[in-house]
Amino acid sequence: MTFLMDVGESFKIALGAIRANKSRGALTALGIIIGIVAVITTMTAANGLKNTFRETFASVGADVVYVSKRPWVQMGRGFQFRNRKDISLAASDKLQDRLLGRGVVNPSIGGNQNLKYRSKVLDGINVTGTTDKQIIVSDMVPASGRFLTPFDVAYKKAVTVIGSGIAESLFEQSNPIGKVIKVGRYKFTVIGVMEEQGGSFFGGPDFDRQIYIPITTFGKTIGFNGGRANVNIAIKAPSAEAMAEFEFEVIGEMRKIRGLKPTQDNDFAINKLDTLLDSYNSMMGVVVLVGLVITGISLFVGGVGVMNIMFVSVTERTKEIGIRKAIGAKRRSILLQFLFESSTICLFAGIIGLIIAEILTEIINKLLMPASISPFIIVVALVVSVMVGVLSGFVPAYRGAKLNPIDALRYE
Repeated sequence: MTFLMDVGESFKIALGAIRANKSRGALTALGIIIGIVAVITTMTAANGLKNTFRETFASVGADVVYVSKRPWVQMGRGFQFRNRKDISLAASDKLQDRLLGRGVVNPSIGGNQNLKYRSKVLDGINVTGTTDKQIIVSDMVPASGRFLTPFDVAYKKAVTVIGSGIAESLFEQSNPIGKVIKVGRYKFTVIGVMEEQGGSFFGGPDFDRQIYIPITTFGKTIGFNGGRANVNIAIKAPSAEAMAEFEFEVIGEMRKIRGLKPTQDNDFAINKLDTLLDSYNSMMGVVVLVGLVITGISLFVGGVGVMNIMFVSVTERTKEIGIRKAIGAKRRSILLQFLFESSTICLFAGIIGLIIAEILTEIINKLLMPASISPFIIVVALVVSVMVGVLSGFVPAYRGAKLNPIDALRYE
């Protein structure tokens, strides 16, 4: 009970001291405010980037293995990949036969072409030659119209399914289904518009600004000769749980198709969503660490400022400490008084920092990417604020608490 009374009394005295020195308290809190804003924005930006990354690459699929000439993530200049044999369309057909009934195989090939509809021209748009199985191996489906069919692929039909961004740029509010656009020098009829995917991730693929045509038509128009183009092969596993075993099966079949000896290394790359996630997590781990180090320095500087002001506060109130001790105040009461004062200054700074960070988060959300402050981040920010106050105020508070009452009363 006595302890609770000491706490209440110390808290009231601390608030009174802060009210009496508003300007000094505000200036002291400035460093902490900057540090808390940095903490929150760093964590919020990291979460926002993570969510944006997942949304952008959701169509890659967690249960899909990709066979390519090069790995998606390359360390160094990649000279060792340049001399590899291209992966042919024939290799995709052989893999389909070998995995029949166990996996869905979809070859694709890409290239950039200009699109034209009437007077509107779009430069450097990604054109993907693929098959009807594209919507099976990815999560992308048409929002209107239809996707490619086996008939379109078999008979090399001049049809295309366009991304939502392409539809908006070329057709604005009109219905693009049935309209004819030029892809390079060739005319294609629009048969579908894909669902919106949400744009690119810092230079990554923008799935809303690409179009799909039959892979056979790609070879006929944009061009590859006799199936000797470099295609990418997507293979959908029976389930996400079977991915590890299925990946080894795909590697084994591809080695047979490529005619590799047991002692030879793979001359193809196996890619999957985990490859991107691991690379992203490694990159973001470094970015967040650097951000937190900078934030830690800011909080340290702010904490030094709080400690300095608390030393001044203890010195100015030396006689007050002497009077309180003379009438029976314990060291604990004096210690709590100054700890509460430093912690309250930092807590107020943390609340102000939260408000500023919320404003910055709204700006980030509207201009850059989806971002929000989670309850966990709020709790972390407030706990960090109080801890900085306690650590910064402890030495000055301890110094005031151990003052001799006689020496304190003599202080002028």
